[in-house]
Amino acid sequence: MQILYNIFNTILDAGAVVMLPIIITIIGLIFRVKLSKAFRSGLTIGIGFAGINLVINMMKSNLGPAAQAMVQNFGIKLDILDVGWGAIAAVTWSSPIIAILIFCILATNIVMLVLKATDTLDVDIWNYHHMAIVGIMVYFVTKNVAMGIGATVIMAIITFKLSDWTAPLVEDYFGIPGVSLPTMSALSSIIIAAPLNWLLDKIPGINKIDFEIKDAKKYLGFFGEPTIMGLVLGCIIGVLAKYSVADIMALGVNMAAVMVLIPKMTSLFMEGLMPISEAAKKFTQEKFKGRKFLIGLDAAVVVGNPDVITTSLIVIPLTILMAAVLPGNRVLPFADLAVVTFRVALVVAITRGNLFKNIIMGLVCTGAILLAGTATAPVLTQLATSVGLDLGEGMITSFAATSLTVSFLVYEAFIKRPYIFVPVLIAVMAAVWVFMNRYNKKKAVLAGGNDVAGN
Repeated sequence: MQILYNIFNTILDAGAVVMLPIIITIIGLIFRVKLSKAFRSGLTIGIGFAGINLVINMMKSNLGPAAQAMVQNFGIKLDILDVGWGAIAAVTWSSPIIAILIFCILATNIVMLVLKATDTLDVDIWNYHHMAIVGIMVYFVTKNVAMGIGATVIMAIITFKLSDWTAPLVEDYFGIPGVSLPTMSALSSIIIAAPLNWLLDKIPGINKIDFEIKDAKKYLGFFGEPTIMGLVLGCIIGVLAKYSVADIMALGVNMAAVMVLIPKMTSLFMEGLMPISEAAKKFTQEKFKGRKFLIGLDAAVVVGNPDVITTSLIVIPLTILMAAVLPGNRVLPFADLAVVTFRVALVVAITRGNLFKNIIMGLVCTGAILLAGTATAPVLTQLATSVGLDLGEGMITSFAATSLTVSFLVYEAFIKRPYIFVPVLIAVMAAVWVFMNRYNKKKAVLAGGNDVAGN
């Protein structure tokens, strides 16, 4: 036992770049992946983590001083850096309890399928990190594994239910039948967008406004490229920091590099998890022969929609402006601005592409993310430091983790104020259910009318 204990401590001391390959290899073996293939997957993910750490250090060394100078020059208190969802995913997969949580999520999905409490067969194991990070943060605060498992299971249940309820939107608006999106970074916006859409439809005058997205597309294409976005944002921050022209340009190019490199590093995570994901899919299909499921895929399958991209390109700069004036916000949006498409995708589907509604609802969703990110940044920063990310003295957040509205409500319910956050969570889930129930009934009526007309 002492030998095993020493081995375990040695692995822990080596950090996440060593732990990750071992954890992923073990998960792969349990899903009956060959040892060589499982180890290759784990090693690829470990390399991705190392790469993300390097990019974060580059961003911190370039953007950190500029952000501090901007604060001093203009009194803008944005001292929490958005380091991107990829970094947070790396933190998630580096947790010592991640293997337990992954199997709890899988078990929850299987139990719900058996009980017919969900139709979503979630084969996108990569996005399990959205559910797991809440449990990891609860465990980090409470030091209670059971509490961490409980938070993750609740997140899984909510994720699968929201996936079921929003599947009609995926089919009708995006034209992808038989698919649901168990990606919390996209689903979380629904609990704001569904009731807000209902409210906007009840306001006289407002409910008559319907801007066509196609009229705005031609003006935004060039600025939608991640490199240009990073260059422009970096230069703007350099100007606000009162840098020299040379330093402004250098900051812009470095931030353009960050925008390109973070997705490339995180793509190594997905590449490494692909064999594990395929093995998990095969495992679940073998256990549920003959049943028709909604196949749970990454929301990336819908964010390439032109209407989603156009909406996000308008919401992104407005989010930056909002961050500077939003009372209580301390988050400097940056790395996750490129994935605002995920946060607004289902918003666009709910409004049927109404650009006016998209902007209002998109900003409310990103505003909620900024405030939740501000509230949870201290714990997230401590957690990231504990798994080996070198963050210096600053604090970090992202537009993922417990910044997402659903994740924030579950996290808060578990660590301090359940008497407030549990009723709120139940209320917003009920509002989404009512909205989607009405949507499906309206869809059925329209379908019936079309049948009558056709006959």
